[in-house]
Formats: sequence, C-alpha cells, structure tokens
Amino acid sequence: MEKIKNLWFDDARIYIRTDAGNKYSRPLEAFPELKDADAEQRNAFTIDADGEEIRWEVLDADLHISSFFETNEPNPHNEVAELFSRFPWLNTAEVAKAMGVHPSLIARYIYGMAKPTPQRMSQIRSSLHTFGRELQTA
Repeated sequence: MEKIKNLWFDDARIYIRTDAGNKYSRPLEAFPELKDADAEQRNAFTIDADGEEIRWEVLDADLHISSFFETNEPNPHNEVAELFSRFPWLNTAEVAKAMGVHPSLIARYIYGMAKPTPQRMSQIRSSLHTFGRELQTA
C-alpha cells in the first residue's frame, strides 16, 4: 500500500502526496471536523510511522489513507441540506445531540457526503418537528 509522505490544505480540500508520487485530494466536507477547524488546528497533524494514518490530537480526529481513495464529492442538493437551509438558525450540533448522533454525521448529510437511511431521515424530521412544537409553546 502507498504511504503518505506529505499533506496540505487549500480553502476547500485536503491533499496528500504518497511515496509513489501520487497526489490525492478530498473535499473538506468529507471531514467536517477539518472543515470546521482553523488553519492552526488543521496544520497540527502527525503522520504515523507506517505512513497510513494522519492524527489531529487537538481535534481528536484520524484519517486513514484509504479515505483518499473514495471519489464521492459534495452534493448540496439533498433533502437534509434543503431542510437546514430553510431554517438557517438551526444549530446542527443541537439537532445531532437531540438525535443522539455525532454532529459530524449531520454535517456529512448536509454536505451530501453521506446519505441518511429512510429511518434516519424520519428521525431527523421528527427531531425538527419536536423543536417546532416546543417553539410554538414558548
């Protein structure tokens, strides 16, 4: 397997170069912890001795080289993104907390990097409906 030799960012993507000279990149939307991080946090990484994993201690995040072999790109035209764009004041972390899931999962749905199952989509809608009912009683 190829080994990671170096890593860098631009405004929208993370890049690696391998010991084989290949360059790979992924959109930051694929890794919400990195997308939400500032430049200092993003640059505080270590590549393990085997060259297969990257660790951001300050973010408590890890990536394996295999993450760079995926080819899906962000798709902002999806049901979850449309729901959250209709209600931009919604705090995605609080929605995730109410659902009992990690905020990065909701972010991956919003960015179109992951697709919720029908059951998860129902859970998202149900959580939003609960918030709406609570707002009506305020």
